Amino acid sequence: MIVSAKKTNQISEYFFSEKMKEIHLLEKKGVKVINLGIGNPDLLPPIGVIHKMKKASELKYANAYQSYIGIEGLRNAISKWYEKVYRVYDVDPINEILPLMGSKEGIMHISMSYLDRGDQVLIPNPGYPTYSSISNLLETEIIYYDLYEDENWVPNIQLLENKNLSRVKIMWINYPHMPTGGTITFKKLEEIVFFAKKNRILLVHDNPYSFILNNDRPLSIFNIKEAKDIALELNSLSKSYNMPGWRVGMIIGNKELLKNILKVKSQMDSGMYFPIQVGAIEAMNHDSKWFEKLNIEYFKRRKIIWKICDYLNLKYNKKCSGIFVWAKINGSEKNDRIWADDFLKKYHIFVTPGSVFGSQGKGYIRVSMCCPVTILEKAKKRIFS
Repeated sequence: MIVSAKKTNQISEYFFSEKMKEIHLLEKKGVKVINLGIGNPDLLPPIGVIHKMKKASELKYANAYQSYIGIEGLRNAISKWYEKVYRVYDVDPINEILPLMGSKEGIMHISMSYLDRGDQVLIPNPGYPTYSSISNLLETEIIYYDLYEDENWVPNIQLLENKNLSRVKIMWINYPHMPTGGTITFKKLEEIVFFAKKNRILLVHDNPYSFILNNDRPLSIFNIKEAKDIALELNSLSKSYNMPGWRVGMIIGNKELLKNILKVKSQMDSGMYFPIQVGAIEAMNHDSKWFEKLNIEYFKRRKIIWKICDYLNLKYNKKCSGIFVWAKINGSEKNDRIWADDFLKKYHIFVTPGSVFGSQGKGYIRVSMCCPVTILEKAKKRIFS
């Protein structure tokens, strides 16, 4: 018998991977499940992106190995994009940008580059499960910092200051926040940067939801002075330009921090497919009208989900951002996993139980807007009838 590595006992199969198997079995039995659980954008990328990619695929060198750091044109486009959308004017395209095959791989690369066994990591609760899974795989010690609805899901720095932080190497933050959609102010973000700098912690801001239904000015960690000394930012085109399957992401940070990450990344892949890089450049060349059009569609979808939540007596915050509605089940004692399973059985609609994202998500559900208005209306009809 071949025994698996002990570290794999610390993790389980990704929740959505397991759930999709369950849904597939239901569909094989003839049950038509409406999937409102996964944040998988269903809309097309901007006009011209696919055309540019197709054209690039016909070039002689398109199918060759590519640079580990991406083509120069892509890095220049990312630098200009940060100027345009975040007003960050000093991102060096040569030394401070590392393109990724999706930002999810960046979480692994950063963790492998900066964490040793026994190091500690600050992870938000609720938060993206991958932060915890990768930390467990690397046999590091997780310190969860609890987020609360009445504090807009922003960390309480005073409470963190009271902890022994001597072994903490990395702190993960994510705004607009996934799964809750909570946003952060410049002042609060500045406070977190100063906290990380004071305690010599690598601060990683995971920032893929900046432009979806965000009433505030999109913020980058690098809007904060001196953040480059101790911070990295992950970003992605998946949600911003409806390109999740393209796997286009990036890490922004200072030269020395990225140099270590490249040591790991260059062992893991052989560069991003050239036509995808060309398509990504075309996407980032679009102006703010693209986001205005995108948000009109998401606004329509969100209104339907709000109506469903009202009917089910679920509480939600209308000021939240991103592609999800985070809603509290009436009666906090209710088990959100049982609630979501019962909901699936009764209406054949899949929503995500909040406890998937940590203990602070108990009693909540997350509903995805990545579904056409026509399908959302069908879901509403199922529930209301």
